Amino acid sequence: EKNAFLFFSLPSLNRANIQLKMEENASDLAELRREFHNQKKEVSALRSQLHLLHAQKEDVFRQLRSISESIKSALSQVTGLKQERDQLTVKVKELKKERDALHALAKEKSREKKEVNEKKRELLEKVPSGENPFKLKSMIAKLEEKLETEVMPFPQEEQLRKKVKELQMQYKQFAHLGEISRGMNTVAADFAEARRKADQFHAEAQEIAVRSQEKHQQINQLYEQIKQCKEKEKPLRQKFQELKAQLEPLKKSLEAALLRSKELSAVFREEEKKSFKEQVKERTALVAEKIKKKEKLKTEDILAFQALDKN
Repeated sequence: EKNAFLFFSLPSLNRANIQLKMEENASDLAELRREFHNQKKEVSALRSQLHLLHAQKEDVFRQLRSISESIKSALSQVTGLKQERDQLTVKVKELKKERDALHALAKEKSREKKEVNEKKRELLEKVPSGENPFKLKSMIAKLEEKLETEVMPFPQEEQLRKKVKELQMQYKQFAHLGEISRGMNTVAADFAEARRKADQFHAEAQEIAVRSQEKHQQINQLYEQIKQCKEKEKPLRQKFQELKAQLEPLKKSLEAALLRSKELSAVFREEEKKSFKEQVKERTALVAEKIKKKEKLKTEDILAFQALDKN
């Protein structure tokens, strides 16, 4: 109570100074509250910008990830197709090698066939037309039997023996002609088989070559897809970096704004405490005045004194 009386017994000049200081503090406080309000608006705006930029960055990132997965998938397909194409190419080379060997064999058999045909033609020219081996064999047998069973003059016998030799020579030519004909049949069969297999290998090689070319075209198409993906990827990566660069200063600005808001909140809490104390002091001053004038104290007057003692 003594302190209260001392406070309210101060000269009126000091009380005016205190009032002026309080008004100045109130003006500063109002300025700080305006700043706090602006800081809150700035924090809200910065958060909105950050949210928008972050959403844009995530959208670009999803697009980049999708493109990256597409490129990875295409490259994996390219690897598989290259292996299949290379295996087919090796098979084509093997088939062509076998085909060429068969073509060479067919060419050799064709040459042999021509030689056999030439020999046959030459023999046919030597063999009398209209003759056949069965007829010749029969004639030889009859003449030989006549030489053995009949008695004839020597010149006639010599003539018959000469005739038999001629017929035997013709018969041998027919026999040789038969061997050549059989050989020609064999050569012709070998030639036909070689050509057939060569054609078969050629057709198979062509079919596999077409499949190999299809694989190659698919690889080229995938490379074109990869190229297009990379063309799409380049501006997206640039945009991603730009958004990332924009986010950093915004984050720092938001951190600074939040820190300032926190500082101002602390100032306001402290000011509220001071304001409460000032109100208590003002109330106690009134109570002291009542006591001085010996007026009756109310319950709130007593509580004001108790609050002042606690603070």
